[in-house]
Amino acid sequence: MAVDPTAVIVAVATALGGLVQGSDLPAPVKEQATQAIQSFEATSPAVSQQVNDVIGLLPEQMQGQAQQAVADASKAAVDAVDPYLPAPPPPAPAPAPEPEPVPVTPPQVYDRADDVADVPFGGDLSRAVTSLDAAFPGGNIAPIGSIAVFVPWFNKAGAICDGIKAPVLAALYNAENGFRYGPTAPVSRTGAKGPGQFMPGTWEKWGKDADGDGKVDVLGVADPVMASGNLLCSMYGQIDEWKKQGVVTGDTLDLTIAGYNAGVDAVRRAGGMPNGAYDYEHQTKPYVKKIRDSEPVFAAILAPLSGTDGSIGSKVVEAALGFLGLPYVWGGGNINGPSGGGFDCSGLTSYAMYAATGDTLVLPRTSETQWNIGTEIAMADARPGDLLFGNWQSGGPGHVAIYIGNGQMVHAPQTGDVVRVGPVFDGMKARRIV
Repeated sequence: MAVDPTAVIVAVATALGGLVQGSDLPAPVKEQATQAIQSFEATSPAVSQQVNDVIGLLPEQMQGQAQQAVADASKAAVDAVDPYLPAPPPPAPAPAPEPEPVPVTPPQVYDRADDVADVPFGGDLSRAVTSLDAAFPGGNIAPIGSIAVFVPWFNKAGAICDGIKAPVLAALYNAENGFRYGPTAPVSRTGAKGPGQFMPGTWEKWGKDADGDGKVDVLGVADPVMASGNLLCSMYGQIDEWKKQGVVTGDTLDLTIAGYNAGVDAVRRAGGMPNGAYDYEHQTKPYVKKIRDSEPVFAAILAPLSGTDGSIGSKVVEAALGFLGLPYVWGGGNINGPSGGGFDCSGLTSYAMYAATGDTLVLPRTSETQWNIGTEIAMADARPGDLLFGNWQSGGPGHVAIYIGNGQMVHAPQTGDVVRVGPVFDGMKARRIV
């Protein structure tokens, strides 16, 4: 289990930073102090690793006590500086109706071969977003390119039994190792390997050659995912049987995920969710919560990535998802891609439709005028690639998004936000364009 003493450093650095910025020190002195605090905070990852390495050298029977001592010290330090920490930011307001964008004449062309000075990433923006934390609720999501290679195997493993579905496997793999695979995939301090973080004994039992390449590769993609699917289904069935016998209680999937982390025997001994021990309270329970909380997020991610029909609707979704995390820019974007550093809502839909149709379908530029294209359909009949309209005003819809399935849409919401995936708003209407 990872011990995180960096909370001490981060809290102290935050408190000191707030004091410095709120003072009337001369500008040169304030800048020098700020740089020193930033340098101090930057040491936190190294400190964390050093502490974990030291704990790892202790006798096994002492490691739990050492971890608890560090956690207690971290909490005490954080509590001590808490009065000096800045107040959390207020919640983001609901998306406002999108204003009429300034026409771009001629269109501001985005050339993927060039570096565009006013675009913060430059180069190929569809692959520039290295994290989906900002684009999906839930945070701590790996790059979409890393996820895509796993999707066919998540779908296959998610069909082994009714209790374990592809989004659960994806959420679990995100929590385990962030979809890192291959020879450079990190090995945990306890010796767990590969994207599924299998211990040697567990891998010996469950690892199989799933993709027929002649080897059983714990560092690969297919073999670990199928092993995880079979292991999870086995535990799910065992726990379900224990529940029928009255020896355990709780949600079967929650307990199965806990079993993947702590061992299914821990579930049996506890009569449900493992509890009491430090690792159970500070590792297993948060692990289960993280996976269950991010399960809907991965359902949204997998929906368009799992499409095998080659439909234009799927291509529309894929084109928009390539820009997850790119900033919202009022009036930004057109059929050629981002402009001014990003997209607004109708700029994103214009680009996605144009790209998905082989550069043939040019939508009007605003959400109000895009509403006049295609055919209105019932929301219940919406499928990936359909346009969704909302924030209704006297002149028509003030917002437009792209439906991706499972009650989710990809859109550019408002100033200060980014291209993201989120739930469909109440009161939205759907139109089929392609």
